[in-house]
Amino acid sequence: MSFLLSALKRDLLLVFRHRNDIINPLAFFLMVAVLFPLGVSPDPTFLSEVAPGVIWVAALLACLLSVDGIFRTDYEDGSLEQMLVSPESLLTLVLAKVLTHWLVSGFCLAIISPLVAMMFFLPEQGYFALIVSLLLGTPTLSLMGAIGAALTVALRKGGVLISLLVLPLYIPVLIFGAGTVQAGAMGLPIQGYLALLAAILVLSLMLAPFAIAAALKISIRS
Repeated sequence: MSFLLSALKRDLLLVFRHRNDIINPLAFFLMVAVLFPLGVSPDPTFLSEVAPGVIWVAALLACLLSVDGIFRTDYEDGSLEQMLVSPESLLTLVLAKVLTHWLVSGFCLAIISPLVAMMFFLPEQGYFALIVSLLLGTPTLSLMGAIGAALTVALRKGGVLISLLVLPLYIPVLIFGAGTVQAGAMGLPIQGYLALLAAILVLSLMLAPFAIAAALKISIRS
């Protein structure tokens, strides 16, 4: 646990030295929220109906926008190779990097999501469902995205390839996340949706770190 906290502290310090890594996902999220009504329709009734799907798609793409940088900096300065040969657990390092990515992307998106919900005239009873669904769903997005980032870390332009690799894995999270918000906005029970999101998160936590570690070893050794 102490090693995990040390690795997390190091990664957070590196992120805060490059504040664009924090600002870019949030700016993209807000940009989609502002431009969508201008490009489609500003009608409050229409916006409230499409709000769950639009907000979740914007959050998904915002997370995907920053996922390429999870291992990129460490690979470019050579520290990633040192991590692979380190006696410390590679799984712990992977979890620290994924947690850092979630804190600066998914967690921040969940915090500002009520502001976007207000812009889309989402009913107030849907706010709780929106925040909780993002808190449960975005860690899964970070874990799955890290698999694609690990596979393409040695490629110069791996951003497009990451999208092709991980977008199919994102679909269940998107469906249940948007369904949670829609059910909450209509005053329907959301426990079933949240249970499914939690189950996907637990499964990802059990399997994704091993896949990420194996993908890093393959990418570096190749």
